[in-house]
This record gives sequence, structure tokens and C-alpha cells, in this order.
Amino acid sequence: MNLAAPRRQLSKRARVLLLSAASLAVLLLVALLLPVPFIRLAPGPTFNVIGELEGKPVIQIDGTTTYPTTGQLDMTTVLESGGPRGGLTFIGALSSWFNSSDAVIPRELIYPDDVSGADVTAEQAALFSSSESNAVGAAMDYLNEPVTIQAIVSSVTVGAPAANLLEPGDVILAVNGVAVTDPASVSTLVRSEPIGSTFTFLIQRDGKEQEVKVTSAPSKADPKVPYIGIGVGVIYQPDFQVAFNVGNVGGPSAGLMLSVGLVDKLTPSDLTAGHIVAGTGTITPDGTVGPIGGIRQKLQGARSNGAELFVMPASHCKEAAGHVPDGLTVTPVETLGEAISAIENWTAGKAVPACPVQS
Repeated sequence: MNLAAPRRQLSKRARVLLLSAASLAVLLLVALLLPVPFIRLAPGPTFNVIGELEGKPVIQIDGTTTYPTTGQLDMTTVLESGGPRGGLTFIGALSSWFNSSDAVIPRELIYPDDVSGADVTAEQAALFSSSESNAVGAAMDYLNEPVTIQAIVSSVTVGAPAANLLEPGDVILAVNGVAVTDPASVSTLVRSEPIGSTFTFLIQRDGKEQEVKVTSAPSKADPKVPYIGIGVGVIYQPDFQVAFNVGNVGGPSAGLMLSVGLVDKLTPSDLTAGHIVAGTGTITPDGTVGPIGGIRQKLQGARSNGAELFVMPASHCKEAAGHVPDGLTVTPVETLGEAISAIENWTAGKAVPACPVQS
């Protein structure tokens, strides 16, 4: 005969302790998965501006002579998670502390509390649109090519009167029959009429002209001021067509490499000579290179994709010190001309400028 051992009953205190431990474990797990008020910066993908993306040239030029290129001219990006767009948990932030390629910073250092994910996306799209235009202006200035300056919709505020009517990239030709010559003239025309006025925008979209009607509303910043909710920038249009196909990349830091790519495709010399060159930097229409964010992540991303030379704004020398990956030559520049000269010299086996040694 088999006798079963008597079952031991947990004491009331033991049951309470077990239940408390289980509850604590659940609460801890939930806490680890909750969003945290930090932003994670990590190396993002690179885009070869003289190559193709999804079957289309990243820089598409029509109506003029272009020249074959070899190698790669990579624009670099940073993957951002957390902040207004969410996506960063305590576990994700903690893991990034142990990854030398990542950075975790408090949200308030970059975004105010009242900024939403939609606001950030719209702003980044506007900045990228501006960088595209500036890249064309800088390249044409370097090549001494003439350009026509036109006003363009750079951003549309979510929920604004112009939302779903005007789009980023629309060229504004006239408002209520008055020719638009610069961004300021659009604001002047809108504010010269009372709130509730309807404006007829003559625009060019996808190469075709069309009219769009937008009715103004009170500005959130000042209810007495009419607004339609668009940002207006300028586009530099040469005698031929230039289009950029870079997907959903945002921000202003692609300007330098887009300019370099344009120059490479429009001139007979093969700038990279088969090498992989990467870089980053904002650009102004006169070719001045400006600072960007996430330089350490971009250095890592560039080298991971095989880059041998990295062109960056000179203002980042101190920040990059001690974070340059093995096998990557970094050269600081202040203008588009300096960037092109540095690449030419490097591919020819000549010395290129280096950052000063940090003491």
C-alpha cells in the first residue's frame, strides 16, 4: 500500500508574503516596460547619395549632362527613440548605457514638455526640405550655375487651416493673384486680410500648376492675428530639374553630403575614385558648413558601413575626440569647397586636414 505524504498548508503569513512578492514582481516588470523621460541616440542607416534607394537615384537630375560615379558618398543618420515620439523603456535606456555607440540624454535637453510627436515629425520634415534646397543652392554656387529663387511650403502644421490642402514641397507662385517673390510676402499677404478670409494659392506640385483655397483662422499664439499654418522657405531652382529620393529621413544634417553628391554627378571627375566616403553637416546656400547632432553615433554608423574617410563640421572636433573608430580618417571642414578638396586630396593619397590634438 502506498501512503501519500500529508500536504503542508502554507501559513497565512507565508501566503501574504508570496502574494506580495508576486505583486511586486508584476509592478517591477510594468515599471521596466513603461516609457522613461529620456532620449536614446544610436547609429542610424547610411544613404549613398550618388547611388540608388528602392530603385530610384537618391539624387535625380534631369535636363542636363551628368557623369558616371563610383564608390559611395554616404550621408549618415541617427536613430532617435524616446521623447515626444515615445518608444524608449527603462530596459531600453539601461541597455544603451552599456553600449558605447549610444547616448541617453534627458528629454528636456532637446524637447520642451509641450512638444508632441507630430510636432517633431513636422519640424524634422521642414528642416530636411530646407536642407535639400540649401544643398542645391550651395552646389550651384560652387559650380557657378545660375538659379531661380522661389517660395516653397516647407511645413504644414497638423490641424491647421492649410492641413490636407497645401503640402511640403509645394512651390507658391501667387496668392490671390499677387506674385510671390519671397517667404515674407506670403505672411504679409495673409496678415493683410481679416481672420476668416479665403486665399487662393497658385502652386506648382509635381510639375503641374493648380489652385488651392485656404481660409485663415486665429493664430494660437495671438488670436488677433490670422494664420493658415504653413512654414515658407525658399528653393533654389537651376536650369534643370533636381529631385531627392531619401525616404523618411528628417532634419538638416544631410545638406553637406547632398551638395557634394550634386557636384560629383555634375562634374567629369570621379570624386570618390571607388572609395567609401561618409560625412555630415548642415549647409547654407553660400556653402558654409554648420554643426549637427549625434556626431559620435554618425562616426560609428559610417565606419560600420565601410567608410574610410569622414567629412564633418570643424566645430565637432572636441566632441569627436576619442570616439573615432579604428580605420576611419576624419577631416574637419567649414565650407563645401573645403569638403570637396579634402575628398580629392584623400583619394589622391595626399594628406587632409585633421582636428587639433585635444589637451
